[in-house]
Amino acid sequence: MKMMLAENIRSFRKERSLTQEQLAEALGVTAGAVYKWEAKLSVPELDLIVEMADFFDTSVDVLLGYEMKDNRLEAAVKRLKEYRRQKDHAGLAEAEKALRKYPHSFQIVKESAALYHAFGIDSGDNSLFRRALELLEQSRLLLSQNEDPQISEQTICGKIAMAYLGLGERDRAIELWKANNAGGQYNPEIGNNLAQSGHVEEAVPFLSDALAKLLSDLLITISGYVSVYLNRGDLASCQAILGWGIGLLLGLREGDKPNFLDKVSAAFLAALAGVQFLSGQKDEALSSLIRAKELASFFDASPSYDESDIRFITRIEGVSAHDGLGATALDSVRNAVSRFENEEFTALWSSAAEG
Repeated sequence: MKMMLAENIRSFRKERSLTQEQLAEALGVTAGAVYKWEAKLSVPELDLIVEMADFFDTSVDVLLGYEMKDNRLEAAVKRLKEYRRQKDHAGLAEAEKALRKYPHSFQIVKESAALYHAFGIDSGDNSLFRRALELLEQSRLLLSQNEDPQISEQTICGKIAMAYLGLGERDRAIELWKANNAGGQYNPEIGNNLAQSGHVEEAVPFLSDALAKLLSDLLITISGYVSVYLNRGDLASCQAILGWGIGLLLGLREGDKPNFLDKVSAAFLAALAGVQFLSGQKDEALSSLIRAKELASFFDASPSYDESDIRFITRIEGVSAHDGLGATALDSVRNAVSRFENEEFTALWSSAAEG
């Protein structure tokens, strides 16, 4: 709590062109008392504060300069998030105040746990990890209050596992991740920590599955961004994300072996050509279309949908690659070209395909 009493006494006094002696006389105190108030060496009695507020024609709150903090639950949650974002350790005391006021609030307990865990990572202080664990376990009991679809008992257990990891209890963390690994959401954590603890062969399937899922999500995300940028007319950003994605996918080639990502890269190259064409870069568009045709033909000559042909990925039990790009890689290129609905661009593709 911060008050501005000393500053306000001085400010109100000067607004009325009063000396410290004149104010002291009006209030029936010594000039030395007024001096101490303004110098923050002492605080006037309550009755004198009320009398001064009346003398200055203001309220006690205004004279004190006290602004009541918004302690409603939503505001408290927002403050805790901001303390974490700013890495401000004063947030720990605020978290404990909020917990005393709202001990049965899922949001407060969850955000307080996040604060303790974040500062535990920053400092390596085990006491912070232990407090985070207490609060995370408490949040599980309050989960019925949760309205965020991205939060579940499994995600909370994942955070509990992270706290155990912070305490050096790696095996316990791994087992907790394994027990809550719906949809393979903790495969990266499990694989990474198994590998770090020397269980290399056990780690590989988790890491392979994690990488395969990451690639699938990445392809969908890039496609989404392409649609966003095309709708916005931001052709430069569209070219940038397609170029980045194509480079990344081609970097996952295992020597000269074709893999499923070649088919995707060919479609991306055709999309890149369309964006270049719309940007007035017709020579670059033709070059991209030629590359798309060559890569598609390379894949179609010996198509592979085996995930283990992708660099860094081993065979994953029960996994198979499917797409809606087209029956062949060349079909995927044609389909990408047709989506631009531009006769001149389609003609450019025809010349590239025949060349």
